[in-house]
Amino acid sequence: MPLSTKSDQLGKDRIMPVEKLLKFLDDNEVKYVRMKHSSAFSAQEIAASAHIPGDGFAKSVIVKIDGKMAMAVLPASYRIDLDLLKKEIGVNSLELASEDEFSGSFPDCETGAMPPFGNLYGMDVYVARSLTEVEEIAFNACSHVELIKMAYKDFERLAHPKIIKFSYKE
Repeated sequence: MPLSTKSDQLGKDRIMPVEKLLKFLDDNEVKYVRMKHSSAFSAQEIAASAHIPGDGFAKSVIVKIDGKMAMAVLPASYRIDLDLLKKEIGVNSLELASEDEFSGSFPDCETGAMPPFGNLYGMDVYVARSLTEVEEIAFNACSHVELIKMAYKDFERLAHPKIIKFSYKE
């Protein structure tokens, strides 16, 4: 159920970890819907809980590219192909980052609930071409009980991702 389209209307109901994200969206005049859902941890569980198709829920996967953290964003109903991602961006080394390695990079988010705006955290953002085919995306809003839904084109405008093919349908 939608809570708001402007963060300043939430008053005392506001959840603190999401502050940076909401300010970023508001400052860039993005229309969005903020939704709460029952506690869920996997992208597929969150999408189901919020009644959002898996192809429209953007999950963020943190990878290490030649030792540097980066964010790969793909639909919840897809799986990442690390070999394809490595080949497409032309690097020597690419591997999944562990939660211990990346949790400190997102101090305002619960571990594993980071939004797809790696650029807000000093990371390059790679988006799976399959995600560009939807009009709206939803994604974690820094917690395991809240999400944001907005137009994909606004996400692309703000995140400046590199769009490549690196995922396949589950």
